[in-house]
Amino acid sequence: MFKRVLLSLVSVSCLVGSWSVFAEQGKATNNIAFAIHGGAGTILKENMTPEKEQAYLDKLDEAREAGYALLLKGGSAQDAVLAAIQILEDSPLFNAGIGAVYNFEGEHELDASVMDGKTKMAGAVAGVKRIKNPILLATDVMQKSDHVMLSGVGAESFAKSLGYDFVDNKTFNTERRFKALQKAKLKMATTKNWYHASDYRYGTVGAVALDKNGNLFAGTSTGGMTAKRFGRIGDAPIIGAGTFADNASCAVSATGHGEYFIRFNVAADICARVKYKGVSIAEAGREVLFDQLLPAGGTGGVIIVDPQGNVAMPFNTSGMYRASTDSRGNKVVAIYK
Repeated sequence: MFKRVLLSLVSVSCLVGSWSVFAEQGKATNNIAFAIHGGAGTILKENMTPEKEQAYLDKLDEAREAGYALLLKGGSAQDAVLAAIQILEDSPLFNAGIGAVYNFEGEHELDASVMDGKTKMAGAVAGVKRIKNPILLATDVMQKSDHVMLSGVGAESFAKSLGYDFVDNKTFNTERRFKALQKAKLKMATTKNWYHASDYRYGTVGAVALDKNGNLFAGTSTGGMTAKRFGRIGDAPIIGAGTFADNASCAVSATGHGEYFIRFNVAADICARVKYKGVSIAEAGREVLFDQLLPAGGTGGVIIVDPQGNVAMPFNTSGMYRASTDSRGNKVVAIYK
């Protein structure tokens, strides 16, 4: 009788112990996290065919998986961000690289930026026309130049000094973006302040990552605004506005109406709130997007990751192309609110 009771107690103890292990595994982190976005705006399910919707979801998941897989293998946050953004730049679905919008003159002007949360080093390019993957050139500006931002012809001269292969600007042409340009020009002729009354201002790709060494990295790439003129530059290549990373707070990549994101220094403001107010990344993102940006007329979204591997992807529009895997392995691939 005593042996049966003892065995029962041992069995119960083992079960409790096993449950505790599984419970702790559910809480435990693997110290890596990753998130991407492909732009925010008026993205409505009723305007999307099932095939097109699936194409977006598949490409987002491909980019998410590429970045996250590198982190799982011990790769750096920088490697993960660059791998994912190149996939999005090479896809005609997104406004970056292939598939970038047209400017008013019918060309493509590409912008990109990166920032390292450990070193606070950053690099950016603006208005480049012949670089297939601007995110790589932005990284080289960070690592191989004395500057943070290079633009236009100068940026391409720097690329030439590094042995970059140039592509024809027509490489970035797509029928969908060309039709959008024609539609935009018609609206420009009939609508006052049309940029504020339309949805042509959206479209950016970006990624943020936390690697096993606790380092954060952020990157953003875009074709800018449809029918933009006079060398307009948005927030994507502006460190602090569209991109920011700091190991002491978070990494952020933004998408939306760039003029507002520049004026409100969105990416850096979010990280500052985390660092100095001690709020979560979800709360910091909400405060900036909804309490600061939206009342002024600014719309868009951000992706954020913190040193604990938490991920937040808030936006104040009807949709944002996004995907992530946090430190607990929770996976998200989504489009709508």
